Amino acid sequence: MTNEIRDFKVDIPKKELNDLDIRLRHIRWPDPEPVDDWSQGIPLDYVRKVSNYWRNEYDWSRCQDALNKYPHHLTEIDGVDIHFMHIRSPEAEARPVIMTHGWPGSIVEFMEVIGPLTDPVAHGGEAKDAYHLVIPSLPGYGFSGKPRETGWGIEKIAKVWDELMGRLGYDRYFAQGGDWGGMTTSVIGAQNLGRCAGIHVNFVIVGPPSAEIMKNPTKQEQSALAHFADYQSQGAGYGEIQRTKPQTLGYGLADSPVGQMAWILEKFQGWSDSSTTPDDSFDRDRLLDNVMLYWLNNAGASSARLYRESFGNPNVDPITMPSACSVFPNEIVAPSRRWAEQRFKNIRYWNEPERGGHFAAMEVPNIFVDEVRSGFREMEL
Repeated sequence: MTNEIRDFKVDIPKKELNDLDIRLRHIRWPDPEPVDDWSQGIPLDYVRKVSNYWRNEYDWSRCQDALNKYPHHLTEIDGVDIHFMHIRSPEAEARPVIMTHGWPGSIVEFMEVIGPLTDPVAHGGEAKDAYHLVIPSLPGYGFSGKPRETGWGIEKIAKVWDELMGRLGYDRYFAQGGDWGGMTTSVIGAQNLGRCAGIHVNFVIVGPPSAEIMKNPTKQEQSALAHFADYQSQGAGYGEIQRTKPQTLGYGLADSPVGQMAWILEKFQGWSDSSTTPDDSFDRDRLLDNVMLYWLNNAGASSARLYRESFGNPNVDPITMPSACSVFPNEIVAPSRRWAEQRFKNIRYWNEPERGGHFAAMEVPNIFVDEVRSGFREMEL
């Protein structure tokens, strides 16, 4: 095994972009939905509009140039190349943070928060809130390698992230994440291997509510339980497909860019804060930047396999490490603080912002930055 850190540059061959253009010229459309909303999935009219924009107006080179403004690297851990951005702050006292995305997200989610977190003074903040950022692509996602064997669940990824931070010379660090990133970050806290000093999550995963909570739930808890029940009955099918048959799903996602785009963008509508379409909450170019990281890396099946590894029996081991939790209003799971305290035993910061959903760093970047700063202010390395 080598600990080598290799430089990496995002450089997509023109033939890949030409192939995408050909595929977008020859789309075979399904019949339109017999309803006038999103209840049966992402509507045909919206997908047509985005597909047309993708082919005729979207510019991948803009995204590629934006990504390459930051240092990218690869390092092999347990036989898999891990891709990551490593952006050091100009502030001498900056503290290191590893920030992890989820599905159907990518490193693109963090593009608007990198500047304020690494160089707060240049963005109206204070030097004490400066961080060195390590932003990896999950194994099987983005520019990371694809595991060729089973076992790459969030427990393994948490250990790999700890190894990565050690390779970069960080004996102490913080960890942050949402979605799978939040679940991986929580496991980093539960494992408590010695390097991580504290965690911040904007996806607070806990076990079932206690008998006491179920006996006398607050209005907030009743609302959270009802929201999650609706998700399970109307919105969780994607997860069961990815958990049970990721390979079968992968053929369609590998062959059809529109299929991959629709599979992703439906979630940016359903998991945002009261959007009629994803365009209401996100920039369309940024949405397609994120889709491109899946399409160009043929990551439909490889990203779904994380569900096979960790979705059926998620880790809810207790966490005694200092923790910060931000629960945004349209999150899939929105536990109350007393519910979260069943798992998180050392909560230093808790907040429920007024706006935002599952993709908070991308949807409400200013609020997300404030939450990260506020959470880690309560902790020391």
